[in-house]
Amino acid sequence: MSETVADFLLKRLGEWGVKRIYGFPGDGINGILAALERAGDKPKLIQVRHEELAAFMACAHAKFTGEVGVCMATSGPGAIHLLNGLYDAKMDHQPVVAIVGQSARTAIGGRFQQEVDLLSLFKDVAHEYVEMASVPSQMRHLVDRAIRIAKSERTVTCIIVPNDLQVLDAEEPERAHATIHSGLGYSTPHVIPTKADLQRAADILNQGKKVAMLGKLCTSRST
Repeated sequence: MSETVADFLLKRLGEWGVKRIYGFPGDGINGILAALERAGDKPKLIQVRHEELAAFMACAHAKFTGEVGVCMATSGPGAIHLLNGLYDAKMDHQPVVAIVGQSARTAIGGRFQQEVDLLSLFKDVAHEYVEMASVPSQMRHLVDRAIRIAKSERTVTCIIVPNDLQVLDAEEPERAHATIHSGLGYSTPHVIPTKADLQRAADILNQGKKVAMLGKLCTSRST
């Protein structure tokens, strides 16, 4: 069997270091679920009781490991259920990528069963990056950009994958005009305040008599 778009999606996530996906099954992601079975726990699907838990668990994964958390849900109601957990990640500035199914491309716009305008639904919580795949060759740069933006902006991103696209043969983008060629890897910048800003902060602290400070320790652990 040739590699499908769903197979490539999982392989690319693995190349970015993703080891777990928190999700709940549904018809809109059957192609991805079949690919997970073929992949043999690389990455591993952590099946939850409800889609909302998937998003909260992906957020917790990001908080406790320093890695990108990944959650997955089907189209329509399943995708909607992710929102509470995704807003938790957004407000806590945690890198989380949501992967959601969608009706077949030929049915979109026809009020098909469980069809929801997912681009509009996620445009607030994932406004830094929410895109829907329409052809197999898009998948590489959609995954690369979703993860890189989630890391760099410490925010939520979303990839929408129509269910008919998931089972098509995977394709790499051509070397042609109007194609995108992305790659793996992200280096976190080390940001240092200017001397003037440090001095201003020091002056404020030195003027205080009973100074209280609230700090957050960020750690990164491999799991």
